[in-house]
Amino acid sequence: MTLPSVSELKSQAKRLRKALAANGKQLSHSQALELVSTQHGFRDWNTASATVSRPNHFAFSVGDRVSGTYMQQAFQGEITALSKVGTTERYHVTIQFDEPVDVVTFDSFSAFRSRVNCLIRSDGVAVKKTSDGEPYLRLKPAEPDAD
Repeated sequence: MTLPSVSELKSQAKRLRKALAANGKQLSHSQALELVSTQHGFRDWNTASATVSRPNHFAFSVGDRVSGTYMQQAFQGEITALSKVGTTERYHVTIQFDEPVDVVTFDSFSAFRSRVNCLIRSDGVAVKKTSDGEPYLRLKPAEPDAD
């Protein structure tokens, strides 16, 4: 998931001003920048500009094939939804597993999950942990299929 560049945000602000002007509503460029920044989850233009100017090290996007562990069980799947949480380095991710994952370690019963939602950091590791201290999810790009 990549953030828009400063020039993309400025272009969005220009388009917003133009669209509002066509409807008889006047907006200054700085007001438009503030509104566009808010739409992208930032507190204000200064925060948005500073954040998007930094290199983005997040390596995942919607539609990416991924693998890893969920509740310490191996999986492969696809990212079906992804959104940045405000100006933090955290992301809400939804993963559709190729095969359901049994999240129960007891022999007497099972509980299979086909899709999960999780809050992860930019390194692909879940923020929350299980009772034994392991992150709920560890995410990595899927290995390419060998031909």
